[in-house]
Amino acid sequence: MKKLLTFGLTFLIIGIFSLNFVSSLSCNLNAKLINQDPYPAIPGEYVDLVFQLNGVSNPECGNTYFELIEEYPINLDPGVGPSIEIISGTYSQDFSSHLLAPFKVRVDKDALDGENEISVRFAANYVSTSENFFTIEKFNLTVEDSRTDFEINIKDYSYLDKTIIFEILNIGKYDVEALTVDIIQQENILIKGSNRNIVGSLDSNEDTTFNFEAIPKEGSIILDISYNDKNNFRRTLQKTVFFDPTYFTDRAGEESGRSIWSYLFYLSIILVIYYFWKKRKAKK
Repeated sequence: MKKLLTFGLTFLIIGIFSLNFVSSLSCNLNAKLINQDPYPAIPGEYVDLVFQLNGVSNPECGNTYFELIEEYPINLDPGVGPSIEIISGTYSQDFSSHLLAPFKVRVDKDALDGENEISVRFAANYVSTSENFFTIEKFNLTVEDSRTDFEINIKDYSYLDKTIIFEILNIGKYDVEALTVDIIQQENILIKGSNRNIVGSLDSNEDTTFNFEAIPKEGSIILDISYNDKNNFRRTLQKTVFFDPTYFTDRAGEESGRSIWSYLFYLSIILVIYYFWKKRKAKK
């Protein structure tokens, strides 16, 4: 009797499962990405995505589940759910036979330029406490990386007026605006005056120079470079340059300057000696 009851219960469970499975087979769901705004998306910024899930007008789909999978290169804000559930066989307010699933996500600040893959998954006759058969579909999120990069080096240093001159080259493919360079407090350089230099605009593959009044020591100097990219998004990166004093000592220009000052110094001594000699002679 117990065996018969167990067999009957097992048969009933299999029957229910089979009915759900057959029902799922007769339910034909498919998704597509119908809108991305802005296009292309900007790394570090928000993008609005709208998906369309077709087939939800079929009552055999039962409880329909749709989810945007949160993984690189997209992130949802805390507290924002990635999924939507509806009862199939119903219609949206605009009387369409499909589900519109909008999401506002933030694009990873390090998202690569070009097409980035994102995924959704959905299921018919969804039960939260059971194993469900999900369909996964992949789409492309178009991203334009508007960041640029720079090469920077020390072009000159004058020991006479304590001026260090940097040269910066925009090696990226985009022009930049509002370019500024800051030298924060650090061991290898002592800044006299402002620690910020406003460079302005700098086109791609163009270079310019800027200077600081400073006393550097041999070693690495860290510079904070900030700029507005082509989408007017403010970006900051750090660059490190190495100061080697041997490149800027015993130079002809510096020696010439020292010779002039030395000449003037010795000349002044001679004039003072001559003045006192004349004065003493006059007294005699």
